[in-house]
Amino acid sequence: MSGGTSRPAQAAVQHLPRHALIGFLHSSFGNDAGYLPINDVPDGWDIINVAFARSAGHGTMTLTRCAVGTCAGFEDDQAFFAGIQAQRAKGKKVLISLGGGDSEVRLTSASDVDNFVSSVRAIVDRWGLDGIDVDFEQQSVALDGDDVDFRHPTTKVVINLISALKRLKSHYGRQFVLTMAPETLGVQLGHSVYGPGRDNSRDARSGAFLPIIYALRDDLTVLAVQDYNSDPILGSDNRTHQMGDADFPIAMTDMLLTGFTVAGDTNAFFPGLRADQVVVGLPANTHAARRGWIPPGAQDQVLDCLMRGQRCGSYAINRPHPSLRGLMTWSINWDSFNHFEFQRTFDAYFRR
Repeated sequence: MSGGTSRPAQAAVQHLPRHALIGFLHSSFGNDAGYLPINDVPDGWDIINVAFARSAGHGTMTLTRCAVGTCAGFEDDQAFFAGIQAQRAKGKKVLISLGGGDSEVRLTSASDVDNFVSSVRAIVDRWGLDGIDVDFEQQSVALDGDDVDFRHPTTKVVINLISALKRLKSHYGRQFVLTMAPETLGVQLGHSVYGPGRDNSRDARSGAFLPIIYALRDDLTVLAVQDYNSDPILGSDNRTHQMGDADFPIAMTDMLLTGFTVAGDTNAFFPGLRADQVVVGLPANTHAARRGWIPPGAQDQVLDCLMRGQRCGSYAINRPHPSLRGLMTWSINWDSFNHFEFQRTFDAYFRR
């Protein structure tokens, strides 16, 4: 690729704001949302996840940028690099998001781990990025039938991913931003079902992200579970929650903050994360995800409940968390398509 000269990823990293807005930027593909050059992303976005670096096989990740004929308004490599550095100069974090919904990434061997680490480092250094987002979907993270304890995983792809992420964090240092955007299937569903079971009768992805989050909890900057495109989930209040209103993201996020038992086992408790590590993941509009969008008023209700203990409806949170980090959305492009309603709602709530 042509373009500017890269520089160490950690050189200009600054602290996140107390409440942050995170979004994915379509940089490797085009769709009806339209292409948005990174330099044109408004200042309201605090973390910009460049989407996506995809698997080329055997652990190797590549960022193939959108082609001119596919994405109207596409910027060349030099402008893309300059735009990244301009956003970073304003204090924004620019990350490379790994995986996505149509790229399966499975690290099945030591050589896969080496390939993953070296290829991700090459992307980060080439574009002068602040960190990575782990958006592994499909069958990327699935548990073996005899893997029953999230605190001591035995599944090879899980162990290898933990090792790879720790190596990247160690290489770049504590300022390296590490975020994850798993589906509810891999996180909160683990409260009722963990892995495929010894008879392999259940979805092996159930709760499969829990050992990864647990092992990296001291390295993790932000966890942004996708509270959309989800099946109904049993909450820690022993009620089943489904998408459609504020109740679902409230219940799902409260589980991350409070912790929950895994597979109904009172001896297997997944501890809650710090509130500054947690954001609520929502779609920007009805086009952005098949299911899960809630209107701006419901977004405010979610924040009022989780941060202030107000307007919670029928769900009783454990306690308010005023330092909840903020919101994530799929995606910045879809929000631009919708006249930045999601960003404006966030700004009105936090930046009055």
